[in-house]
Amino acid sequence: MMQFKTNAKCGGCEAAIRLKLDGIVQACDWSLDLDSPDKLLTINTDISPSVIIEAVQSAGFQIEQIQ
Repeated sequence: MMQFKTNAKCGGCEAAIRLKLDGIVQACDWSLDLDSPDKLLTINTDISPSVIIEAVQSAGFQIEQIQ
């Protein structure tokens, strides 16, 4: 499991991230907690963290791996 801090703020942000992530990770393998202070993105996959970071950044968001 990997966790990332993001700057996503709303459902629209989540939808933009979803467009990028659903192409590389199954929808059931990731979640975005918009209620957490760090807007935590949790991913359960063996894909390289750099691929996840690149995908979220390409959606226009900041992302930092924390776990």
